[in-house]
Amino acid sequence: MANDIRVCEKCKHVKLKSMVAKLQQMAPDADIKIGCKSYCGPCGKRAFVFINGRYISAPTEEEVLVKVAPFIKK
Repeated sequence: MANDIRVCEKCKHVKLKSMVAKLQQMAPDADIKIGCKSYCGPCGKRAFVFINGRYISAPTEEEVLVKVAPFIKK
């Protein structure tokens, strides 16, 4: 089953191009969708990724990618 990954293009705590590239390396089979996730409060304060039904957040892009890794389906 492919991973369902969603990121917000308006998040000020990530660089969208680098985030998507890193997520594609981590989960090549992923269906990555880009768009508003209506998660504006937390999104305005921290980087976040919605993966397989879970919101994962951290202060920086690199930290959120580390936290996302365990939730990637192999």
